[in-house]
Amino acid sequence: MSEIANTPVVTRIAPSPTGDMHIGTARTALFSWLYARGRGGKFLLRIEDTDRARSTPEATQGILDGMEWLGLDYDGEAVSQFERADRHAEVAREMLAAGKAYKCFATQDEIESFREEARARKESTLYRSPWRDVAEADHPDLPYVIRVKAPREGATVVQDKVQGDVTFKNDQLDDMILLRSDGTPTYMLAVVVDDHDMGVTHVIRGDDHLANAARQMTIYEAMGWPLPVYAHIPLIFGPDGKKMSKRHGAVGVKEYQAMGYPAAGMRNYLARLGWSHGDDEFFTDAQAQEWFDLDGINKAPARFDTKKLENICGQHIAILADDEILSEIDGYLAASGGTALEPGQKTRLAAALPCLKGSAKTYPQLLEKARFALVSRPVDMDEKAQKQLVSVSNGILEELTPHLQNASWERDALEQAVGQVMEAMELGFGKVAGPLRSALAGRAATPSVLDMMLVLGREESLARIEDFRAMVKELEG
Repeated sequence: MSEIANTPVVTRIAPSPTGDMHIGTARTALFSWLYARGRGGKFLLRIEDTDRARSTPEATQGILDGMEWLGLDYDGEAVSQFERADRHAEVAREMLAAGKAYKCFATQDEIESFREEARARKESTLYRSPWRDVAEADHPDLPYVIRVKAPREGATVVQDKVQGDVTFKNDQLDDMILLRSDGTPTYMLAVVVDDHDMGVTHVIRGDDHLANAARQMTIYEAMGWPLPVYAHIPLIFGPDGKKMSKRHGAVGVKEYQAMGYPAAGMRNYLARLGWSHGDDEFFTDAQAQEWFDLDGINKAPARFDTKKLENICGQHIAILADDEILSEIDGYLAASGGTALEPGQKTRLAAALPCLKGSAKTYPQLLEKARFALVSRPVDMDEKAQKQLVSVSNGILEELTPHLQNASWERDALEQAVGQVMEAMELGFGKVAGPLRSALAGRAATPSVLDMMLVLGREESLARIEDFRAMVKELEG
């Protein structure tokens, strides 16, 4: 069976809405998105919601929200696999009519009995149905499933763009069930029918589906459909070399949004997690779309490294447009249950971003650095800042205040005002900046005092200094 050739690229992501969107699913979606977008193709979303007992509307919405946060736009509407059940059943019956499938009347008890006996004899438990070649005239009037007639001899070769050619002996392939006795289709059938009907040319998915590819190829063969190009990518491991799970910390996409990672940084890091383009670590979406190819995907599992993620994210925050950062901070606060910023706080934060965004790796870090611009008077002080509440600090700020009152409130003028106090009192910059930091921000570790004064403005800066001096006087009686 030949691959789909000379047709526009169509990829898909097909998550199951049975829980939070896993970070591994997000990476698979990213790879599929990059491959399609870099070639002018289509990227589709299918919700594999056939497991009605475990699928939930909340999980479906979580998938949609995760895709939106990551910026992975898809073409058309999301497809519900469950709603296509009639089409799946139709294909199973087509295969039955064509002699590519058969009715199997074996009961679960009979199948389990066979397997128990096989295990006792230490033989293969692969079930071989006795109904495979029974004529229709000899069929009983009993419930049945429809099974595919898998090849029994030779081998099936999955030509994979990541794993290479992977051979499965056909005597190890079962006649898998296509349609259950209640008329509902199985996952294995639904996936193939949906991929074919949606025009998917490239199936990029986890390598835990590699064996499924060999089994699903029997359906493509039976229907005479062209095979998609397969690319089975390795799983993501934690730092300990084991499959990424809750024991390693966050694994759900929404958890990373709630921790305040920028979406662009997340895309960059996930792209590098199992794929490489030379030694490039930091790159934009445009570069990733241009560079991404299946040949660059590694066979070995990638290890998730939080420090690398944070470093990449810090570089992206530094180059993001201010309005993008403000929008993402809104999303972060909503996802983490934080308090939304008021209009005045947003205005002050926007003014502070140019001097802050080059030194934060996550949005919580950025907001902490911007705290001076977000709080209202009187500014509460942490323990280290409180140590500045002494008469010496008061004296420094008393000397500084008239210089600031007369300054033109530009960087050079403010720097000159501070310099004059340093010279008059024979102090180093740190001695003057210490009480000034505490007065302006209530913290001992802050952005530049000059930056803070420029962001806060003359009136607010002087008011905070006066508040600080009043606190010193009150403490000292």
